[in-house]
Amino acid sequence: MTKLPIKKVVEGLLELQKTGQSATLLGVGPMSKNCVQATLEVSKEYDCPVMFIASRNQVDADELGGGYVNGWNQFTFAGAVEEVAKEIGYDNLYYLCRDHGGPWQRDQERNDHLPAEIAMELGKKSYIADIEAGFDLLMIDPTKDPFEMGKVVPLDMVLDRTVELIEFCEQERLKRGLPEIGYEVGTEETNGGLTTLETYETFIVRLKAELERRNLPLPTFIVGQTGTLTRKTEQAGTFNFQNAYDLAQMAKKYGVGLKEHNGDYLDDATLLEHIPSEIAATNVAPQYGTEETRAYLNLAAVEAKLAANGLVAEPSRTREVLLKRAIESERWRKWMVGEQKNLTVAEIVQDEALSEEILDIAGHYTFNDDEVKAEIAKLYANLESRNINGRRYVVDRIKRPIRDYAECYNLLGVTTRIRELAGAGAAHV
Repeated sequence: MTKLPIKKVVEGLLELQKTGQSATLLGVGPMSKNCVQATLEVSKEYDCPVMFIASRNQVDADELGGGYVNGWNQFTFAGAVEEVAKEIGYDNLYYLCRDHGGPWQRDQERNDHLPAEIAMELGKKSYIADIEAGFDLLMIDPTKDPFEMGKVVPLDMVLDRTVELIEFCEQERLKRGLPEIGYEVGTEETNGGLTTLETYETFIVRLKAELERRNLPLPTFIVGQTGTLTRKTEQAGTFNFQNAYDLAQMAKKYGVGLKEHNGDYLDDATLLEHIPSEIAATNVAPQYGTEETRAYLNLAAVEAKLAANGLVAEPSRTREVLLKRAIESERWRKWMVGEQKNLTVAEIVQDEALSEEILDIAGHYTFNDDEVKAEIAKLYANLESRNINGRRYVVDRIKRPIRDYAECYNLLGVTTRIRELAGAGAAHV
């Protein structure tokens, strides 16, 4: 049995909403191989589909700079997910998804203020690698224009570039004889301009007309602003149920699912509101990286206790190295608030409380650093000598918040229900 295309899954979700079995899919930022395993295990246990949403900074072609997550390009990322799936006997549906693909979506491209022609060309090269590596969903996001920063990118410009990129991707896919893929359009960023119901519908209507005129597929998801906002290691926004519901109904009118971004650190009450609001999917990423960082720090604390009691001869420097590398990475800046974005590394090092906060925010950006990997390996070995399976603890720790979302999002058994709707039965995929 071939894998259900992601568009069929979303169509199934929209049908389930009519039967009182509404559910919200979860898109997980693949922050590490441990995170991939945690996600697949929850997906298997709950019989639900899952999406891995990789940004271009996280996973990209080697010629474009690669990714900070395990140094993965699209092919090694796809291979790593497949490898983990085989290791755990995975038997459900996972989808490889490009999050925020397109021009200027790598930090360096934006910081260099690359001209539009060059930025579009690099975005297209990245999409080709996505397509060839078997990605199931591509987000088309041309709204990070450095020449329009701080302003609303004109809707005409967003539409033109969105259509151009979808047309390009479809041509490249068909040229290679590859199966259909889904597309995600719009953005949660305010400079994308899709912040009101009126603008949202205008975008859908005009995009639909342009795509149909070119015989191109309609998107699978359209991103809308539900009020969520991730800053530091907390949910800094306020979920707007009415706006989310209205956007979901608007998207559904055109056969598209509403996608929510910045869904990290939401409390259970808000998560439960996603079912009646009929949001089709939520993206969560930095929260899982933070959970993994916290897991390593807990293990390092246990290791220190064992060393103090003479049970470990040479403790690792996991905490020290994670802290140093996290501060030096400067990737924490995008998550800070106000003037804290402009702090110097020297200022942070002198402030113990701020240093700890930076470690919590940015520890996961350092997992692929050679020194960090060496210290974590030593940490695992020291704990193993005292019958603690450190890696298993890390995976289980990441599973906790993923499981919270799966429970509140009514995801138990969703794969079986969608297969039945699609006439696919409960066959093995």
